[in-house]
Amino acid sequence: MVLISIFLPLLAGFFIVCFGRFIGKFGVSFLSIFYIVLNLFISLNNLIFIGFKENFVYLKIGKWIEVGLFTVHWGFLFDSLTVIMIFVVSFISSLVHIYSYEYMNSDPYIIRFMSYLSFFTFFMLILVTADNFIQIFLGWEGVGLCSYLLISFWNTRILANKSAIKAIIINKIGDVGLIIGIIILFFSFKTIDFANIFLLTPFLINKSFIFCGYYLNILNTAGFFLFIGAMAKSAQIGLHTWLPDAMEGPTPVSALIHAATMVTAGVFLIIRCSPIFEFIPNILIVITFIGSLTAFFGATVGMLQNDIKKIIAYSTCSQLGYMILSCGLSNYYGSLFHLVNHAFF
Repeated sequence: MVLISIFLPLLAGFFIVCFGRFIGKFGVSFLSIFYIVLNLFISLNNLIFIGFKENFVYLKIGKWIEVGLFTVHWGFLFDSLTVIMIFVVSFISSLVHIYSYEYMNSDPYIIRFMSYLSFFTFFMLILVTADNFIQIFLGWEGVGLCSYLLISFWNTRILANKSAIKAIIINKIGDVGLIIGIIILFFSFKTIDFANIFLLTPFLINKSFIFCGYYLNILNTAGFFLFIGAMAKSAQIGLHTWLPDAMEGPTPVSALIHAATMVTAGVFLIIRCSPIFEFIPNILIVITFIGSLTAFFGATVGMLQNDIKKIIAYSTCSQLGYMILSCGLSNYYGSLFHLVNHAFF
C-alpha cells in the first residue's frame, strides 16, 4: 500500500504520454486528477497508520548499482517525516491538477502540461521517500528537470526560456555541492544509506582528510556541501535569484513548484540529515546566519515589488529563510511545522 502512493503519479504520466492524443484533453485531465486524488487518499491512510501511530516501514526492493564497494539498493523509508511530506505533496498536487484543468483548458498543449505535472509529483515522492543519498539525488534531479520543463512551458516567450535556463543553472550549482557532499560521505563511511551513516556519525566527529595539503574535518566539510545543495533548491540568499524569475511559468506551476513543494526540498534535506548536522555546530551557525539573512532580505525586497507573483516569490523566499533558520537552531519540528503551514497557505 505504501509503494502504491509513490508510483501512481508515474503510472498517470506514462498513460498520458502513451495514450494522451487518443483520449483528448478531458480524458487526460480526468486520468491525471483521478490518479493524484487516489494517491491523496492512500497518503492520508499512510499518515494515519504510520505518522500518528508512530510506526516505521523500511523496504528494500533490490539492487540498483553495484561497483566494487559502491552498492545502491532501491530502498524506501516511511517514517513520520516521510508520510507528512507525502501527504503535503499529494494534497497540494491534487489541488493544482484540478485547477490546471480549468486554467490550461484552452491551451493546445495541455496534454504535455499534465504529464509534466504527474512526473514532477512522482520525482518529488521519490525524493522524500529515499533511504539513501543516491536515490534522493535521483528525485532531486528529477524535480529540477520537471521544473525547467514547466517554467519554459510557454516556450514562445523569451522571458520564460531565460528564466528556465537561469533556474536550472543556479540549481546545478547546488547539485554540484550535493554531489561533493555525497562523495565525501561515501569515502568516509563506505556507504550512502541514511541508517548506516547516521549510526556511524558520532565516531567520525574528530576525523579529518587531506585535500591539497590541508586537513579538513569530514563532517564539517560534508555538512557544508550538503547545505550548499539545500541553499540552491530552497532559494537562500546568494542562490535565490532563480525563484522570482521562475514565476514566468504558468500560474499552476508557480503554486505547485515554487511556493509549496520543490523549494522545500532543501529544508527536507537538512531535516533528514539532522543526525549529521547536530554533530557539526559550526555549520549550524552558518545555517542560522544564512536563514536569518534570507528571511530579512526576502521580506524587505518583497515590500518594494509591483508584480503580485514576484511579491509571492519573495514572500516564499522569506518563509524558507525562517525554515532554514529554525533548522540552524536545531528546532526541526518547528521547521517542519512551518513547512506544512506555508505549503497550505
